[in-house]
Formats: sequence, C-alpha cells, structure tokens
Amino acid sequence: MAGPTPRRNEQDAPGVPARQAALKLLDAVLRRGLALEQALDSAARGLAPNDRGLAHAIAAEALRRLPDLDALIDSATRQRLPDDAKARFALRIALVQAIALGTPGHAAIATVLPLVDGGPRKLVHGVFGTLMRGNATLPDLPMLPDAVALRWQALWGDEMVEAARHAITSPPPLDLSLRDAGVEVTHSTSLAPLHARLEPGTSVPDLPGFAEGAWWVQDLAASIPARLIGAGTGTALDLCAAPGGKTLQLAAAGWQVTAVDVAENRLVRLRENLERTQLSATVITADLLRWAPAEPADAVLLDAPCSATGIFRRHPDVLHRVRPSLVTEMAELQAKLLDRAAAWVKPGGTLVFATCSLEQKEGEAHLAPFLAAHPDFTLVPATADELPPGITPREDGSVRILPGMLADAGGLDGFFIARFRRG
Repeated sequence: MAGPTPRRNEQDAPGVPARQAALKLLDAVLRRGLALEQALDSAARGLAPNDRGLAHAIAAEALRRLPDLDALIDSATRQRLPDDAKARFALRIALVQAIALGTPGHAAIATVLPLVDGGPRKLVHGVFGTLMRGNATLPDLPMLPDAVALRWQALWGDEMVEAARHAITSPPPLDLSLRDAGVEVTHSTSLAPLHARLEPGTSVPDLPGFAEGAWWVQDLAASIPARLIGAGTGTALDLCAAPGGKTLQLAAAGWQVTAVDVAENRLVRLRENLERTQLSATVITADLLRWAPAEPADAVLLDAPCSATGIFRRHPDVLHRVRPSLVTEMAELQAKLLDRAAAWVKPGGTLVFATCSLEQKEGEAHLAPFLAAHPDFTLVPATADELPPGITPREDGSVRILPGMLADAGGLDGFFIARFRRG
C-alpha cells in the first residue's frame, strides 16, 4: 500500500497528523512485517507526545480488533476491498475510534478522510456512514486471525483459543518485580514473593519508589526463569538480557551477573535501571554466536530470541506479522544458542532456558534434542513452591504458561521455561 497523501490544505488540520501516523503504523505492521514499537519512531516523527500516544493507541486497538473490523467493512461493501487498500486502512482507523475508543463519529471520520482522495474518499465516507447508522458494534470477545486460531487450536485446543480471545480483550495489568522484601507498593496485589500487580494504564514514573529504584516493570511470567535459578553468590550469565528484568532479579538475589545482548540500543534501559536500582552487573554488547565468556558460570539464563507470540495481549501486532516460517527460523536460532550456552555452565551448575512464545517449536520441542546432544545435563523439575500459586509444572517438570492461567487475577504472558543441571 502506498503511503497516504492528505490534501495539502487538510494536512495539518487538528487530529489529522495523529491519524496519518496511525495509518503508517498499520501499514508497517501488516504490509512490511515490522513490530509496532519498531515502527513508531518513524511513523510518528515530529508529533507532539500526546499525538504520538494517540497514534499508537489507535493502531494497537485496530490490531487487537482487526478481524472484527474487517468483518464490519466487508459487510458494508459490494466487492471486498483488497487487504492493502487505502480505503480499508482508513476505515479500520475510523471505525476503531468510533466504536472502541469513544471518539465521536464525526471526529473519527473527519480526521480520516484527508488520508484518502478521489473515489476511495467517497467510499470511506459512505461505508462509515452506513455502519454508524446501523449502530455497528464489535463483539465482546475479539476474534483471532484465522491462521493464528487454527495453529493454536491444533497445538493447545479450543479452550486455549477461547482464553486467548479473553486475554486480548483489553490491555494487561502492570506487574512490578521488587528489589527486596521490604518494598511496599500501595494499591497493588501480590501474586508471588517480590511481586506487585497494578491496574492497566498505571503511570510508571509517577509511582512511589520509582526514583529510588525499589522495583522495575516485569510481567510475572517473565520473572519465573530467574526465580528458578534462585539466590546465590556465584557467577551468573544472563544471555539475550535486554531489556534487563532478569539481570536485575539475579543481581538482587546476590549473583555476580554478566548481562549480554546483541542490541546496544536495547541495553540502554538495562544500564539506566541498574543505576536507578543501585544494583550491579557487567553489561556486554555482543553476538552470542560469536562471543564466549572467559570461563564457565555457576548459573546461565538464556531467554532466547523468539516469535514473541506469548506477549500478544500487550503487543497485538505479533498476531498479524508472525508466520510459521519465522517460528521455524527462531527455533533454529534457539537450538544454536542453547547448544553454546550449555558449554558455558560449570559442572554442577544450572542452565535455564526460556522463550516468551506460545509455539511448541520454540519450547517443548527443544527438550529431547538438547538432552540427547548433552548427556551431561538433566532436566530439573520446577516445584510448586518455586512458582506463583496457580501455576503448576508440566509432567516433565518444565513450565508452560498459556492464556487462561491466573485469568481471574489479570492473566500472564505466554512462556516456556525449562531448568537443567550439568553433571
């Protein structure tokens, strides 16, 4: 889809630049396969913070509701609009604002029409008007993209798909990992030691304890890999460490941590959080396929690159840009990294492997090949007292977190975690 070209006299009208940025974001995700956050700086360049936030909110909600928005559009057109048609993109933006975000209908359409010209402009206006006059609504439970629903149904069953639809209905709560047991967070609930959960949309910098480094943002599921390593005073490697929540956990638990990640820009937040929390770690920018430590460590945590389908409720773009080919590519990379990480564990030491993926290729499927290739490693089962109440290990002792777990308390990101010990 070619980029939108608003009419010159409408280009800077109030509200239009934010909608133009939202359209660019949708195009970046759906046509070019970019992550929403990755595309934000370019799409929203020059916008004021409020307009930047609005563009992100519109695009994210449109992605959360995309199959349902498209079903509405298709119900009001004689011939189906191509997936990459400007008119379809503009209608998605107008409809999600009017139906899901509470924008008055006249404002929703007035700020979108400048994004299209000619016949498509009349089409957008007509379809939007038809749907609004018909009191169009979106279902309480969003539909997942067909390809995702079918894949997850085959892997996990109908119950999981239904739970995923519930999970994506609204943004998730805000989870904090606490630096020590003495930290208290007001108006929060705790689902595990050193954890606090707050309402969605809570402003992080405004929370008491932020400046003092009393806590850091980290989904409860993402804290489990470091929980399975526990406290210690030896050496620990945190591989693929950015943005650094697990590094902070390990450092707070007493380990001498070396954090490694290939992306220097993603390590900026880790360094900032280390300074804010007054915790200590050695931070290295390196490609793990080429880098190696000077000596093995007592504990190694590999939170490997993955499709990230497990974080779909906070990043709905993954539902639309992750293809089976990417899952396969990521699984192959994970196997290589896991093989290298195994060599960096001292005899008697611990290796924890994790991915924030809901794909078995990026989780369970690694266990048998890894153990066959590394007979000096054994799988060490997680125990119930190491996990948040309500999370139970699989029969083999690994941990699989699926949509629906702890749903009544706000749910969790999807994860796979396995712990090994080297003999």
